[in-house]
Parts: sequence; structure tokens; C-alpha cells
Amino acid sequence: MRSPETYFKIRKLKNSLFHLVVLISAICVMAPLFIVVAFLLQKGASGFNLDFFTNIPKPVGEIGGGMKHAIIGTMIMVSLASLIAIPIGLLGGIFLSEFGKGKIATLLRFATDLLTGVPSIVIGIFGYLLVVIPFKSFSALAGALSLSLIILPIVIRSTEEILKLIPNHYREAGLALGLPRWKMILFIIVKGHLSQLFTGIILAISRAAGETAPLLFTAFGSLYLSYNVKAPMASLPVQIYNYAISPYKDWQSQAWTGAFVLITLVLGLNLFARTVFGIKKLRRK
Repeated sequence: MRSPETYFKIRKLKNSLFHLVVLISAICVMAPLFIVVAFLLQKGASGFNLDFFTNIPKPVGEIGGGMKHAIIGTMIMVSLASLIAIPIGLLGGIFLSEFGKGKIATLLRFATDLLTGVPSIVIGIFGYLLVVIPFKSFSALAGALSLSLIILPIVIRSTEEILKLIPNHYREAGLALGLPRWKMILFIIVKGHLSQLFTGIILAISRAAGETAPLLFTAFGSLYLSYNVKAPMASLPVQIYNYAISPYKDWQSQAWTGAFVLITLVLGLNLFARTVFGIKKLRRK
């Protein structure tokens, strides 16, 4: 029969092994991100300079040039897509979380799940048929509309799942104070958990910022800087794609730099959001 000390040692060993397995799993999850960033930094570091952010592409054979037009174009289209999709997505997620019973809620969940699984190239074709063909022109608006369809289901589902995790006594306390239900939802449930909701929004924006196929069918691309949302507009993913498949080494090098800039923008946006809301949490404490 084993002594209590032996049982204690065995339990301690099992606990240590479990911690080791969890640590190895965490490293395996983080490793691909660091490998991708390191690989992009290695390949694109040579073209990472001020000209890349301040110049537009130069003709073939001329050294230099940059992707200023594509960076600005991506920001414009992602911003427009966010303005379209985020308010609708938040309202849809709130509806499913707080009033999510009945045929309308079931249909909305089904449509959201279906839209999440639609390939981005199909969304691009939809934007092409809906906007480009009727207006007979590629445009940034068509690209923003397509990207909004990518952002929308992610925001809806993330908002619903986050709000479902909030304990019911928060809702009961607000209603007990005599608040109308809409005020309780807006000022207690939503406003009190903006940091969690913003995480889902950032995830949706990050997904949209890296999409190429929808923009090939809608915004198309351009080699010039343009702020006209009714005309073709450059974007980082499309510019990276065009440069990567080109036979010119200078353009291929800039494609690697553009890919590094794109992933840096996405990571920077996530870090900025977490830092801002982390500071707000500390101030509340």
C-alpha cells in the first residue's frame, strides 16, 4: 500500500507533466505566427524604407517606388466596409443575444453561419454583379461593399457569443433599478464590455484587410494614388498579388515588403486595441 508521501509525489508529477503539455501546446500555437513574421521580415526587410510609404510604383526598369497608393486604398476601403458592417453586425449580435428566440432569430443565425462559410471569391463575384456591372465601372465602393459582407457575419457571431457570457444578474440588476430594457442593454451590457466586443471587431477587420479575391472583382486596382471611391482603387493585397506573380525581381522584393507591412498593420491594430482597453481597465480599478 502506498504512503501519503508517494501519492503526493505522483500527483505533483502529473501536475508538472500537465503544465508541460499545456506550455508545449501554447508554443506550438504561437510558433506559426513568429515563423511567418520572421520569414516576411527576412524577405521584405531590404525594401522597407521611407520611399515605400511615400511613393507610388515606378515604371519597370526604374529602381525604387513604393506602395503609398495601395496602403491608403486599403485603409479607405476597409474603413468604408467597417462603417457599413460594424453597426449592423453589433445590432444583429445584440438581437441574437438578448432577444434570440423565434423564427427570425433562427433564420438570422442560419444566414450568418451560411455567410461565414461563403468563399471570398464568391463574395467578390456578388459585388461584381451587384455594383460593377450596373454602374459599368470598378470602384472602391464595390470593394468596400464586398469587404463588408466578410466583416458582417464575424461581428454578429462574436458579439452574440461575447454577450451570452455576461452573467444574467447584470441584466437583472439594471432592470431592478427601473431602467428600460434598451437602456440596460446599451449602457450596462454593451458599454460595460466594449473591450471584449472590440476584440471581435478587430478580428473581423483583420480578416477583411487581407482579402484579395473580392477586390480583384470589384476595386480592381490602380498604379496611381486616388481618393475617388467611385473609381478603381489600389489595395495592398491586390498590389502584393500583382507584384508577386510578376517576372521582375524588384517587384517581387516589394511584394514581400508589402506582405510584411500588411501583417504589421493587422498586428499593430490588435496591439493598439488591447493596450487602449487595458489602460482603461486599470483606471477603473
